[in-house]
Formats: sequence, C-alpha cells, structure tokens
Amino acid sequence: MAVCEAIKTLVAWKRAHEALLLALRATHAAYHPRAKNLFDQLRRATISIEANIAEGDALNTPGLCRRHLRIAIGSAAEAETLARAAAELGYLDEDTVRPLLKVFDATLGAWHGLRRSPPVIGK
Repeated sequence: MAVCEAIKTLVAWKRAHEALLLALRATHAAYHPRAKNLFDQLRRATISIEANIAEGDALNTPGLCRRHLRIAIGSAAEAETLARAAAELGYLDEDTVRPLLKVFDATLGAWHGLRRSPPVIGK
C-alpha cells in the first residue's frame, strides 16, 4: 500500500523524509569500514521514522496511529544520538551532521503533536 497522498502534506512526514534522504546521503558519502555498524543503525533508525508515520496512518485507527508515532519519536531520538556519535568519532563532519540534527530537533515537536492528536485523513 502506498503512502496516502494526504499524509505527505504533514510537516512530520516531510521532515522524516528529509531526514531519511540526508542520513542516507551522508552515510553513503562518508563510508568508513569502522563506521559500518554505526551507519547501518543510523540508516535503520532514520528509515523507521518515516516508515512508522506511514504505517500508523495506514492502520487508520487513532490508537494504532499513536503507537506508531511513539515508535517514530523513539527512532528520531535514536537517530539523533547516533548522528552525534558519528560526528564525535569523526566519521561525519560537523557540516554534514548539523542539518541532520536540525531536522531531527525541528520535527520532534511535530511528532509529539501528532501523537497527541493523530490526523484524521479521508481514506
């Protein structure tokens, strides 16, 4: 099932998609053998953000939507932590990490808001 077009209008989904693209590009461009596990986990956590927003929407029940949004929030926190670690270890430079941290930080509020009041999207 494709992501409903309406969910693509939500700020939370847009930021999650932006974070996903930034993380994938950054970890691909900065590949280092010692960073493999860290980068793999950063990718998985970032993918999980967008995937859980979409899955929560697709389930079309407020309780399940809230559950998946909580998972998305946890994945965002995990990805933010991993991006900081990658920078501190020198695997990603500050100019690469700064936009990632900004998008994670800017969207956590949107995800918390969605969790409190899941969108009602016509299906």
